[in-house]
Amino acid sequence: MQPFVSVTGAAAHLPRANIDTDVIVRIERLTTLTRDQLGPYALEALRYREDGSEEPGFVLNRPAFRGAPILLAGENFGCGSSREGAVWALMGMGIRCVIAPSFGDIFFNNCFQNGMLALRLPASEVETLARACADGSALTVDLQGCTLTHEAVGTRPFSVDPLRREALLLGLDDIGLTLKDDALIRAWQAADRQRRPWAWPASAAEPRA
Repeated sequence: MQPFVSVTGAAAHLPRANIDTDVIVRIERLTTLTRDQLGPYALEALRYREDGSEEPGFVLNRPAFRGAPILLAGENFGCGSSREGAVWALMGMGIRCVIAPSFGDIFFNNCFQNGMLALRLPASEVETLARACADGSALTVDLQGCTLTHEAVGTRPFSVDPLRREALLLGLDDIGLTLKDDALIRAWQAADRQRRPWAWPASAAEPRA
């Protein structure tokens, strides 16, 4: 997983509420395309017209926001079905951070498992950032310092779960974060075998080094 330390760039404002994972990426795309092919199909119902041409009024098609690494979204972003491909598709089009008042729970968790930062901020703060970034000027999201910086609004702190923050900074999913403490786990297992041999049946062989 690619680590996330900080990102600086345009922040596209997509204020529509309840954008679900089917809008983010249609299910049939996940059955025919690989993970690295999903980017062009992210948000396709909003990005493209029926004839396949781009919808010029859609924010991510505007020159100032094409390839924007930050998305300022509406309430309940990523709601709907469990679909990890929704995160893959957004990352495929260059988005590394989504800021919204609220998220679908599974989508929120999937972001952190795939190297994307999802930040919950009050709607009023999202609107403030959207106004400041409306001209395409850069916003910096610094996970190391847990700050948002824009020339028009200055620097503001944000909070994120410490374990999720550590995992993103190191580029680790839940399994990788656990394995980081592999030596401690093995030491505990060895000590517990001595303390409680009855709890470790003979069939539970010592883990391989």
